[in-house]
Formats: sequence, C-alpha cells, structure tokens
Amino acid sequence: MFGFGQQATRRDEAAGHYDPVIVIAALGLASLGVVMVASSSIAIADGQHVGPFHYLIRHLIFLGMGVVLCGALMRQSLALYESNAFVLLLFAVILLLLVFAPGFGMRVNGARRWIRFGPIGFQSVEAVKLLFVFYLSSYLVRQHDAVRTRFLGVLKPVGLAGVLVGLLLLQPDFGSATLILAVCVGMLLLGGARLRDLICLAVPLLPIIVWAALTSDYRMRRLTSFLDPWQHPFDEGFQLTQALIAVGRGEWFGVGLGASVQKLFYLPEAHTDFILAVIAEELGFAGIVLVLGLFATLVGRAFVLGLRAVEAGQRFAGYVAFGIGLCIGLQALVSIGVNLGVLPTKGLTLPLISSGGSSVLMTCAAIGLLLRVSYETTRAATNAPWSAAGASA
Repeated sequence: MFGFGQQATRRDEAAGHYDPVIVIAALGLASLGVVMVASSSIAIADGQHVGPFHYLIRHLIFLGMGVVLCGALMRQSLALYESNAFVLLLFAVILLLLVFAPGFGMRVNGARRWIRFGPIGFQSVEAVKLLFVFYLSSYLVRQHDAVRTRFLGVLKPVGLAGVLVGLLLLQPDFGSATLILAVCVGMLLLGGARLRDLICLAVPLLPIIVWAALTSDYRMRRLTSFLDPWQHPFDEGFQLTQALIAVGRGEWFGVGLGASVQKLFYLPEAHTDFILAVIAEELGFAGIVLVLGLFATLVGRAFVLGLRAVEAGQRFAGYVAFGIGLCIGLQALVSIGVNLGVLPTKGLTLPLISSGGSSVLMTCAAIGLLLRVSYETTRAATNAPWSAAGASA
C-alpha cells in the first residue's frame, strides 16, 4: 500500500545510480596524475623553452575535456553502441588507416601513430581500443552459443583482432598490438570460449609474433636491453637503468615530492612513459602501493560490475565492463612492469596519471562508460521486482 499523496514509480521510469567506487578510484588516479605531471614535467618544459607549466596546463586542459566527455557518455544508453557495433568497428579500421594518409598522419619518433586535427594530434589506437570492445561485446551477445561450442565462433573475432594488430604493426606499435590481442583473448574467455580453441589459434600465431619481434633491430635492442640493461647503460639500456636508479633512490617513503633527481634530464619521458619511476623516487614504496591499490580498486570494480550486469541480463553492458577493465588493467600492468624492469619497454602510458592528450581523453571516456554500465545494471535490478510482479499477476 502507498501512503496518501504518494505515487508508484512506473517500471520503465525506475532509475539506477552511478557507482561511487569507480568515481573515487578514478578521481584518486587523476588527482595523483595532476600532482606528478606537475612535478615531473617542469624541468623538461623549461629545457624546451615552452614555459615551466606547459605540460601541466596541457594535461589539465585534456583532463577537463575528458571530464566533459565522461559526463556525456555516462548519460548515453549503451544500446546505441550495441546496435552500431559493426559501424564502430569499420570506423576503428579507418582511424588506423588514416595515420598513413598524407595530410592526416603524423610521424613522431619514427612511428606513424597520430592523426592531425589542425594543431592537435590524436593517437588513433586510443579510440580503437574502445571501439573494438564495443564490437566484441556485441559479438559475444549475438554469437553466445557459437563462441562457447564452435571453433569458428572464436576464429572470427580473433581474425578481426588480427586485422587491427596488423595495421598497428605497420605503424609500428607493438605494445598496443599486443594489448588489443590480449583484450580479445581475455573477453573471449570471459564470454565462455573454450580454452582449447584459443590454444589452437595461438599455436600458429606464436611464430608470427616471434618473427615480428626478432626481425626488427629496434625491438631486438629493447629485448636485449631488458634482459641486461647494465651491459649498455648509456645506450640501449639507458631508459631502464635510469628508471631503476629512480626506483632504488625512493626506498620506503621517497625523497620527497618534487625532489627527484632522475627527472632532471636523466630519465627519458619522465612525465609520460616513465612517470611511475618518478613516483617511486619521490613517494617511495608507499607511492607504488598507492598506485597499485587505486588501479586494483578501479579494475576490480569494473569486473564486479561486469559480473553483476551479466547476471542481471545486461550482457552487452557486462562485456563492455569486462573489456574496459582489461584495457585499463593490462595497460597499467605493462606500464608498471616496464618502469620496474619486469617487462621490456613498450611505450604505453599509465592511464589517468601520465601526461597525454589522447590517452587521458579515452580513459575518461572509458570511466564514463563504466558509470553507464553501473547505472543500467542497478536500473535493471530495480526493475526486476516489477517484472516479477507483472509475471505473477
């Protein structure tokens, strides 16, 4: 019974809510990122004569744009992406092809990974990651039984991922190519694919991956410098040795915020790829634990949301959450591993912390999509009693 003056909420008007844990973890990472970009980039910007706060201001501008994008996406129904999944996949391929088009593509440090929009450069692979997650999520919903029971059901998405990987290797961008392939395999496993089917696909692919790594002098130097960086500390092993020195100087609680020595022209890309080494030096082991804890919270919550969505019947939303969790988690894991000398240098930034434009924008977009997943999942849970009541009536 409803009290006087109260009105029952219609089933299709029941609202959901946005997950506060996602918001807190994302804000924590973004806030730490602002502080560390300010600390790590001043010397670099001053040396380039662009003003000491150039990279900080740029980072704040893109972060502000990312917040706006996040707010827009968290209000957009996921059904739009599901119904246009194939179109979004085609758009992803076009973005990867545009980097080779005269007048659009930009060559930076010997690689074609950027598209020019006037004075602004955009790294296409950052958007491609999300677009591919949309397509694969839609595929897992549409071909649910085929993925679980047939080899062909697994072959098709892996083949499409192979097309994206091939275009990335032409840029070349071995790190992002590996990331997309890993996300594809992870989502297929979470979608119920048989492990034996994935192993059958991996066996012929392994020689190709090994060939791609060993036939490039650039990649070979990275692999050999990773195995023994101290053998050539002023050549191939320079990045890793400087990062390890920074990590070692930090000890338990760091040398103090702003007091890093390695960022003063010793550590390459201190504000982007190797920002974690600066965190380790200035905030010590405690800073590393803080970063790991925030990422574990964010990624863990993404997987919890994905599981809840699938259980609530929102399978597309659930797979999107799984895909985003894999993208952010694997990229963070690789970046942290590179900075700590556990993995070869890959050129991947630390999401929400490293200075950047494309990465910051697309990570904020991913957070907005996670919040939308939480909204639609809780709304579905709210509607469930209404559905049950209607069925019993």
